[in-house]
Amino acid sequence: MSTLADHLLQHVLSFSLDKVKLPPGVGVLDPFQGGHAKEILRIVTRFHRAYYSDVRPRVLMLGINPGRLGAGSTGLSFTDTKRCETDLGIPVTGLHTHEPSSDFFYRMIHAAGGVDRFYGQVYVHSVCPLGFVKEGPTGGPINLNYYDDPALERAVLPFMEQWLRALVDMGMRTDVVLCIGTGLNAKSFTALNGRLKLFDRIVALEHPRYVMQYKAKQLDRYIGKYVQSLADAGYQ
Repeated sequence: MSTLADHLLQHVLSFSLDKVKLPPGVGVLDPFQGGHAKEILRIVTRFHRAYYSDVRPRVLMLGINPGRLGAGSTGLSFTDTKRCETDLGIPVTGLHTHEPSSDFFYRMIHAAGGVDRFYGQVYVHSVCPLGFVKEGPTGGPINLNYYDDPALERAVLPFMEQWLRALVDMGMRTDVVLCIGTGLNAKSFTALNGRLKLFDRIVALEHPRYVMQYKAKQLDRYIGKYVQSLADAGYQ
């Protein structure tokens, strides 16, 4: 019998925007392409086999899109290489990243009972499963959110719709979804869900990067809010 891991891996390893015409100056951040592709493929496969080799439905937590230091480096949402090794026990070879959002996220996971309990009930990914970059002021690449450029959002909308429908078809829960980001991500995702009518209720939570950058003194409060939102969604 096929497991949730089988379905998820089949889909997350086949993302492609090759046929999508992106606005000028926008590049795709695809962790499965590039110099570390083989290592990231190993990490993502091991993670899914470890935590999703069953058929239980999960509640979804959906961020914006992968960033360079988190999912862009490991293929796992809100998981930098440091947390991949120390919290998931998956060694990483050839790259090292430390991302404040990942720091917050794994503090929250431990407050919610640890990685086994958390991933046994939750699947974390993004509204848009591939990320984007553009040239920054100093000439290097910087992260770009799917909603930062209206032309970009229009271009990738069918891709995002296909991804969200696929998640639901895999057996994810649709009574509630946790949206990571209370600003434009929540606004854009709410509008998208209004058209697709996939999820009954959206709960928006402050983005970990916002918390770590602007509300670090209230860290426990925001971790508590995440944990309470999970409890309200039936997390046990």
